[in-house]
Amino acid sequence: MATTKTATLTFRIDPGLKEALRAAAQQEHRSIANMVEVLIRDYCGRNGIAIPEQEALFDESSPAAGTTRERSK
Repeated sequence: MATTKTATLTFRIDPGLKEALRAAAQQEHRSIANMVEVLIRDYCGRNGIAIPEQEALFDESSPAAGTTRERSK
C-alpha cells in the first residue's frame, strides 16, 4: 500500500472556535486534524471548489504542480 503524503498547516484561531472544533471532533469520534479536513471537503463540495487529487499535485506535467513549485520559490 502506498503511503499518502501530507502537508502541515499552522494557523491561529480564536480559543472559542478551537473549543467548538474540539467538541465537534469529539462528537464525531475524529481527530481535530481530520475534523478540519472534513469541514474543508464539505465546504468545497457545497461551493463547487475542486479538490485536486494528490497524484496531480506531484505530477510534473500537471498545471497544479507548476503552481505549487512557483509559490515555494
